[in-house]
Amino acid sequence: MEGQEKQERREDIFSKAVRAGKRTYFFDVKTTRNGQNYLTITESKRRFINDQGKFVYEKHKIFLFREDFEKFVKGLDASIRFIETEQQSREREDEPAEKDTPGTDMNVDISFDDLNKDIEEIN
Repeated sequence: MEGQEKQERREDIFSKAVRAGKRTYFFDVKTTRNGQNYLTITESKRRFINDQGKFVYEKHKIFLFREDFEKFVKGLDASIRFIETEQQSREREDEPAEKDTPGTDMNVDISFDDLNKDIEEIN
């Protein structure tokens, strides 16, 4: 039975951890029984359980096989581009209005002497 467990457990042939705030992402390359490489992406997040009074790690895994790499990357890239474009669009909406509004921020060179002349002409 112990030998069977070792066979079931795949050794990592490459591993990369990426810390991102409260989460850590693990990118692990493993090999199937027939010698094909595949990728596991694991999200690990530390969480406190109040009723047990201790920390646990929640883990979520994705298994990605070679034949799906191209489609996965295209989908991921499209999603990231959408988020970045949407974020930039929202940031532009939050910026103050452009100087196209009549009567605001006009660049006119006026001195106080000129104002006094205009007032004298009116009187």
